[in-house]
Amino acid sequence: MEKRMLGELEVSALGLGCMGMSPVYGATDDEESIRVINHALDVGVTFLDTADVYGAGHNERLVGRAIATRRDEVVLATKFAITGLTEDYAPIVDSSPEYVRRAIDASLDRLGVEVIDLYYLHRRNPAVPIEDTIGALAELVEAGKIRHIGLSEVNSDTLRRAHAVHPVSALQSEYSLFERGLEDEIFGVCRELGVGVVPYSPVGRGVLTGKLPDVNALSADDARHRLPRTSGENLRHNAALLAGVFGIAERLGATPVQVALAWLLAKGGNVVPIPGTKRIPYLDKNVGATRLRLTDEQVAEISEAVAADQVAGERYTPNGLAAVRQ
Repeated sequence: MEKRMLGELEVSALGLGCMGMSPVYGATDDEESIRVINHALDVGVTFLDTADVYGAGHNERLVGRAIATRRDEVVLATKFAITGLTEDYAPIVDSSPEYVRRAIDASLDRLGVEVIDLYYLHRRNPAVPIEDTIGALAELVEAGKIRHIGLSEVNSDTLRRAHAVHPVSALQSEYSLFERGLEDEIFGVCRELGVGVVPYSPVGRGVLTGKLPDVNALSADDARHRLPRTSGENLRHNAALLAGVFGIAERLGATPVQVALAWLLAKGGNVVPIPGTKRIPYLDKNVGATRLRLTDEQVAEISEAVAADQVAGERYTPNGLAAVRQ
C-alpha cells in the first residue's frame, strides 16, 4: 500500500479506526476484531488508531492483544484526556500535565508496548494552556515513551501555539463529505506547518454506506442515537443526499464508501483517513479506495453531489460541540 507522511511519521495511506470494536456502535466480538486487525496488517493497513476512553480501556487492551506478536509491523496511535462522557455525549476533559503523565503509563500497560508511535491530545480543556500540555508531551518524547505528538479537534490558533512548543505530526478531526469544517481554515494551516490530517468518521458514521436509512435499525446501545446528525428525520434526510454519490460510484465501478474515501485521499498527500470496521469484507472494500484515482474534475463532482449546506443536524450535541475547535 502507498505510504504517506504525517509530519515525519510514515504511515499507510489508509488507517484502521478501532473504536467500533468496543461497545460504541452496537454488539462486538473480540476474537473477530482481532482477526480484522491482523488481516489489516496482512493487506498493508499498518496504521492503527485507538484511545484510552474507548470501552473504558477495553479497546487498548484489545489492540494490544491483536498486535502482541506483530508490534514491529504497526504504527500505533492512541489518545488521552477524555476521562468520561456526560449523558448528552459531551466529553469530560483533563488535559493537565499531571494527567498526561498518568495517562501514558496506563495506556502503555493496557497496550502491552514500550512506546507509542503517535500520542494524541483527544480533546483540550481550554482552562489548561496548550503550552503546558505540549510541554508535558515533549517530556514523554524525551523519555522515549512516545515518538510523535498529535492533536484532535483543535482550532488553528491552538495548533500554531502547540507546534511552536514541539512539532505536531498530526491533527485528527472529523472530516467527510458530510463534515467539511476542517476546510475553512485549519486544513491550510496544517499544510503550512507540515502537519498531517487524519480524518475520523470519514464515511459519516456509516451514513455514507447507504445502509442506515432509519435510526430504528440501530441497536438500542448505539451511540448514533445520541448524535443529532444520525438521529430521526435528520438521518433519513442525510441518507437521501447520497443519490449523486451512488450515481458516481456506479459509473466508476466502485462502492459509495470507496468514492468517499478516495475523495479524502485526493485532498492531499498529507491526508490519511481512518475508517473503522468490524468485518474483514468491509475492510477489503475500504482498502480498494486506495486504488481509486480520482481526477480533479471527479473530486469537484463528488464535492457538489453532497452540498455541505444541505446536511441536516450537528455532528454532536451542543455540549459536545463546545469541546471541539478549542
